[in-house]
Amino acid sequence: MVEYVDKYIDYLTEVKKSSGNTISSYKRDLLKMCKYFKSNGIEGVQDLNSTDLSTYIGTLDKQGMSSATISRNIASIKSFFMYLFKNKVVKEDCADKLKAPKIDKKVPEILSIEEINLLLNQPSDRTNKEIRDKAMLELLYATGLRVSELISIKLEDVNLTLNYILCKDVNKERVIPIENAAKHALENYIKNARPDMCGNSDLLFTNLKGEKMTRQGFWKLIKSYAKRAGIEKDITPHMIRHSFAAHLVTNGADLKAVQEMLGHSDISTTQIYLKSRQSKIKQEYDKAHPRAKV
Repeated sequence: MVEYVDKYIDYLTEVKKSSGNTISSYKRDLLKMCKYFKSNGIEGVQDLNSTDLSTYIGTLDKQGMSSATISRNIASIKSFFMYLFKNKVVKEDCADKLKAPKIDKKVPEILSIEEINLLLNQPSDRTNKEIRDKAMLELLYATGLRVSELISIKLEDVNLTLNYILCKDVNKERVIPIENAAKHALENYIKNARPDMCGNSDLLFTNLKGEKMTRQGFWKLIKSYAKRAGIEKDITPHMIRHSFAAHLVTNGADLKAVQEMLGHSDISTTQIYLKSRQSKIKQEYDKAHPRAKV
């Protein structure tokens, strides 16, 4: 069974050009499934049926996995068996009828505008490192980039004349505008700090050794500035992305435009931020309507 997982992962990598995160999560899910069935005496994909797969999904639920994690496992399995069926490895797609559990989408935790300002004001302009950190934080909040995208941006992808950056993914690219605060921070960094920090690297940002920064390294960077700012929330880089989107939508931005800036393939993913706008409207209503508190 594992040999077919390996072939499928090669297919995702070389043919589908799937993202690194998708490939790693699918591989992890499928190898976990293989291990489960091997422990139960089933080693061939041809020996599995829909009941076996449903039973396996039931064990994930009993293990206390979240609905989101179970849904991702089901997506991995369904995609894998569709691949097997199309390539005539199995006679029928026994994962076809698997259904993902209903996920109650919650509004992700975000930072208030006051907290964002506190965080972004922490790096000074006294050292190259803090000039870089200021530019990274400003750009993250200005664009809603994923951390993996932020640390992979190249200098050539930044256009400060027209105020935008070009974010390139495996299958597509998107143009994201930059507001003035981020533009000024980038100009300062590119002119005064980057030449000494990045050497010959074509990346916009590097670590202090002139090498590509890791996601963990940037996570620690944010944590240190959040602590300095006295923000008690458990801040993550993705919380900045959520804050970017929620603040735009709350202030009336077009949902389709926000979807494009975030790089969401499905607008339903972006619609979660509408709850932030609805919450603000309700607060303003309760505060202003003469009979709201009667």
